[in-house]
Amino acid sequence: MKLDVNALRYMEKDAWRVLTAVEMGMKNHELVPAPLVESIAGLKHGGAYRQVQELLRNKLVHHDSKHYDGYRLTYMGYDFLALKSLLNRGVITGVGRQIGVGKESDIFEVVNEEGETLALKLHRLGRTSFRAVKNKRDYLKHRQNFNWLYLSRLAALKEFAFMRALGENGFPVPGAIEVNRHAVLMTLVKAHPLTQVRELAHPEKVFNQVSDLLVRMAEHGLIHCDLNEFNLMVNDQEEVTMIDFPQMVSCSHPNAEMYYERDQMCLKIFFARKFGLGSTGLVEDASPDESIMKVEVSDVAIAKQGTLDEALKASGFSKAEEKALEQVASRLWVL
Repeated sequence: MKLDVNALRYMEKDAWRVLTAVEMGMKNHELVPAPLVESIAGLKHGGAYRQVQELLRNKLVHHDSKHYDGYRLTYMGYDFLALKSLLNRGVITGVGRQIGVGKESDIFEVVNEEGETLALKLHRLGRTSFRAVKNKRDYLKHRQNFNWLYLSRLAALKEFAFMRALGENGFPVPGAIEVNRHAVLMTLVKAHPLTQVRELAHPEKVFNQVSDLLVRMAEHGLIHCDLNEFNLMVNDQEEVTMIDFPQMVSCSHPNAEMYYERDQMCLKIFFARKFGLGSTGLVEDASPDESIMKVEVSDVAIAKQGTLDEALKASGFSKAEEKALEQVASRLWVL
């Protein structure tokens, strides 16, 4: 569903109260009963009903009466709540065009009070994976409900925490600015996705940069788990920036070695196919450091660099939230 921010400008104060009431009710209900919405919103004389009809018209909530008369937020409604919070706090002042569409996210240009253009990533877990989830429900067998909005919030919180920690430790990542619900605000990277780059003047240089990043992350206790051409940006100077971090895991993860080796193999295959790096990592007149890619995760001396995976435990992303997100991460990202 396309994000249309025009309706946000004209929403009444009572409409925001009702939209927030639905969000609060969803903490304990898959569908929030109409009387509960009215009670939380605190509107009298049928005021909540009129505002709900307006929210339905703008596709900010969804109505379901299969079991009982109730409402739930749509992703559009969740978008509006996140944008409203960011606007009220003065973090952003306007929303621009959409600049990216991922499997589980949308990215928009936004501006702040200084006129600086930033990037806003809205996580949308379940959008393209719902069919796979329906076919592989074994990991849902102990759950009656599955709240994609909640999981999207966890993904945003995790990405923000990892992005900020990596940036503070000198990794080339977008600057983490703010997180609210499922929205992550970051600096805009002036570069192109590696998958869209047709030619590189020095492919071995880029290959070595990416390989070094893989090893450096492991030295800090982290594995990207999805380090490929879609999650790497290259600018005109052929400098690399990493993006997309919700699927990252610690080197202490039971499958850490497999994820690390898979990232290695994805990079080798891509550079071989796209830029002519052979099986030995060599092209004519090129000398990439193949030894970098031979490093195994078990050989990396994590302690000498400090363990970011341990530091992130105090970042606000709790172990319980990590466990909840990992229940679906294996289906959405790493398998």
